[in-house]
Amino acid sequence: MGYAHDYAAAIMQRGRVPMAPADFVPNWSDGPRKAKYYPGVDSLPLPASGYPADASLDRAFGGSGETLPGAFDLTSLSGMLLDSYGLTGRRLGVQANTDLSALPFYPLANFSRGSASGGGLYPVSVYWVSGPRGPLAPGVHYYSTRHHTMQRLLTGDVSGEVRESLGGHGPDTDQYLVLGIKYWQNSFKYNSFSFHAVSMDLGAAVQTWRIWASARGLSVEPAMWFDEARLQKLLGVRGEEEGVFAVVPLKWAGAPAGSAAKQSGPGPGNVSVRRHDVERSREVFTFDALLKMQATTSAHATERPAPGALAPAAAPPANPDLPLAPLPLARPMPADVRTTLRRRRSSFGRFDASRPVTGEQLAACLAASSAGSRLGGDTGTGTGFDGGGVRLAKLYAFVNHVDGLEPGAYAYDPDAHELRLVKAGRPGEFLQRNYFLSNYNLEQAGAVLVPTIRTSAVLDAVGDRGYRLVNATIGAVAQSLYTACAALELGCGVALGFDNVSYIEELGLGPVRAISAGPGQDLDTTGEAPLLIMMVGNERPAPADFRYEIA
Repeated sequence: MGYAHDYAAAIMQRGRVPMAPADFVPNWSDGPRKAKYYPGVDSLPLPASGYPADASLDRAFGGSGETLPGAFDLTSLSGMLLDSYGLTGRRLGVQANTDLSALPFYPLANFSRGSASGGGLYPVSVYWVSGPRGPLAPGVHYYSTRHHTMQRLLTGDVSGEVRESLGGHGPDTDQYLVLGIKYWQNSFKYNSFSFHAVSMDLGAAVQTWRIWASARGLSVEPAMWFDEARLQKLLGVRGEEEGVFAVVPLKWAGAPAGSAAKQSGPGPGNVSVRRHDVERSREVFTFDALLKMQATTSAHATERPAPGALAPAAAPPANPDLPLAPLPLARPMPADVRTTLRRRRSSFGRFDASRPVTGEQLAACLAASSAGSRLGGDTGTGTGFDGGGVRLAKLYAFVNHVDGLEPGAYAYDPDAHELRLVKAGRPGEFLQRNYFLSNYNLEQAGAVLVPTIRTSAVLDAVGDRGYRLVNATIGAVAQSLYTACAALELGCGVALGFDNVSYIEELGLGPVRAISAGPGQDLDTTGEAPLLIMMVGNERPAPADFRYEIA
């Protein structure tokens, strides 16, 4: 049993047993940038990208999971990056989060992006490794989110390095997006908890791409098992500072089939980016748990799970003995994906219970969240977020104010599209009592959705690297819900600051010790770990905001 089991257990218990270092206080004045900084590099401005009106959210969530026939070009790549991780607006609305007083000051400004990120820190680094079939001279580029440019870090065709790192699992292409996580960009605030948060950020970013691409007939499917050390050497990053979490092969327009070079690259470590990120922080700390999680989840990164390996970790089915609560058909979401992503935001205390959520809206939220862990599949490039056809995530709904539904805790059956009552009664007091922060009144939300995964079972099935898959799946679920709520004109917020143990007990998921203990767990428990709370509801009308774009 690897260290990831211990870390997962500590995460479940942290609401009652603080993780070390318990006395850590962030030095906000010495914090890192929200992006990497490579001084002196050449930058390529990315082209403007239109978005077709028929590229709707309904089309994105309605995909069957097969590889789509479309191919990327520079314009579509530019649009996908801008609408996911690019800066598309400035957050100046009056809300209940703790950063409100800092928002008017430009050095501390908070910019909106299509993808969600824990704490708004955005630690995912996006690299484009382009071979000779692409539109630019071959090389390695870093996507600068602040400038919406590609910054050239290396010139020359090193796409063979990425191809070899995948071990032969991948489509015929020489265009790859490589996603790294710069830990200090998040750990300066969240310390040992950081690995748990950033692995969800990875899932949210890639899920945004999958939604965006699917609506346009394109495929984005991440590989999560590959030679991580080889790619770290290629990118010129140290493993303890930046993990490489995913590789996304891109089918490229105009490239003839079978034209990608199949020979080996120059060999691991023989070519490397020589430019280095310049850190803003004068003092950078390391955290033992974070270092151990990077080490244990990268140790066997090339041991790609066999087909069907995750079947024992599948989410348990709905209990047919529980009382049935039928759901209406989901409300359609015809809005185009770009517009929807530009609307996405966290509600932060703006929920208003006087206007209940409709049954159609809740049905759409549940369906979108469920689709978040199965939109796309394992197409040979790696283990997709749906675990190669295995549904890993299960959803529960704490209903406060939803038309046509009595208050209570429900389990969602995605196949039958119906709810099963787990516990009757108003959950508002339970929800607020077990939330750590003061930026949300959970009782005012229409419903609080809770995704669970059998974390220990996943780790048993595929090893410690499976922890990244678990949290990427949860991040994908959260991003899907955020996007759906923007289309449904609902407020949304997600949070990690809750007592996981209380939710295990409230939902009857079994003894906490058994859920986090790993192999040999009690057979009476489902083994499900609640990993996130996701609030949906109507917001107060006419909230205070500042129209920065016309100032």
